Amino acid sequence: MTTDMSEMHAPQEQPAVEAIRQSSDVAVLVIHGQADLHSAPELREQLHGAIDDGAFHVVVDLTDATFVDSMTLGVLLGGVKRLRPQGGQLRVVVTQPGLRRIFEVTLLDRVFTLFPTREAALDRL
Repeated sequence: MTTDMSEMHAPQEQPAVEAIRQSSDVAVLVIHGQADLHSAPELREQLHGAIDDGAFHVVVDLTDATFVDSMTLGVLLGGVKRLRPQGGQLRVVVTQPGLRRIFEVTLLDRVFTLFPTREAALDRL
């Protein structure tokens, strides 16, 4: 028995970073799976694109993230550096205690405002 490979369909993979425009000045970036050196360039591209398109406030939602590495933290810091001079801010949604601990151990919970839900992060923006 032979299988025609053209009929086989690979399952649709969810993008590592999903960009959602909330309004003209607010963007949400949702990270799925591992936020690591493989997804960091996509995150950087989406983050810079949102800022270049006029977002003053960016919410990065890590609810669906399973891991965050130093490359990702560096990208987020770069976003803060681009947003703050414009009066903007980067907010991070962290629901998992293990991921929150990464921000606390690195003292980045003092740099980023962490929120328990996307709704809370979007409140008053």
